[in-house]
Amino acid sequence: MEMAPAVGGEASGGPRTVAELAAAAERPAVRELGLLLRAATRLDRAVDAAMRAECGLSHTMFEVLLMLARARGAGIPQRELAEGLTLTSGGTTRLVDRMEQAGLVRRTPSPADRRITLVGATPEGAEAFGRATVVHARIVDRLFLAPVAEEDRPPLLAALRAIVENPED
Repeated sequence: MEMAPAVGGEASGGPRTVAELAAAAERPAVRELGLLLRAATRLDRAVDAAMRAECGLSHTMFEVLLMLARARGAGIPQRELAEGLTLTSGGTTRLVDRMEQAGLVRRTPSPADRRITLVGATPEGAEAFGRATVVHARIVDRLFLAPVAEEDRPPLLAALRAIVENPED
């Protein structure tokens, strides 16, 4: 039997041979997670490409403007944006810098705590968000909703919600 390079060492108890590695790669959980990630990546790329072409916004910029719209003008601490976008602090700073330079957002000190910087949409950002929602809806309808039978949508959305809201991080 041919031996594959060690995976995780002797103590890990993980797969050790080429056949064991291949079997691990074919496990349903591995394949199903891969399917979910490929679907999410396909949707993200399609939305991003359409928004860039039609609105001059990246999908990530749209997500920032979406979070700001949900805050109803109150502004959001930049740290909260980072958490919601799953970006690093530095990545969020660079993104907000680009959006600020484009006139889409503005930073202001929090009236409650000057150590906190709030990010809010500008009127131009709100306008861009409005245009982008049309593009977003079109892509989501075509690539996410249309392929799924209407009666299959509630269980699909319930399953996705259960994954996102799972308290076991």
